[in-house]
Amino acid sequence: QLQLVESGGGLVQPGGSLRLSCAASGFTLDYYIIGWFRQAPGKEREGVSYINNIDGSTYYADSVKGRFTISRDNAKNTINLAMNSLKPEDTAVYYCAASPFSMSTMAEALFGSWGQGTQVTVSS
Repeated sequence: QLQLVESGGGLVQPGGSLRLSCAASGFTLDYYIIGWFRQAPGKEREGVSYINNIDGSTYYADSVKGRFTISRDNAKNTINLAMNSLKPEDTAVYYCAASPFSMSTMAEALFGSWGQGTQVTVSS
């Protein structure tokens, strides 16, 4: 059974860094796009970044471009999201999800097998 588990969230001061991990079990990442989404209180869920494990391409939302980096750890079957220069507006629950479909932007409807989320709070 395909399962994703997020970890690495926490409380960090503005300007700080965190690294989120999305551990996959029950399937190999090789044929999937793994995406990170976030949902802040009172707001709709938004796409943050994805990595296409088929062709190695990546996507970043404009709001995180240059600050976040998505990568794959083959040994651990895990996708990581390194978040630097964090801002209070990055505060949200972060989710990872998998998609077998190719895409050029973060098409949330094409993602399934969602994890349960990890809370990221950026505050002084």
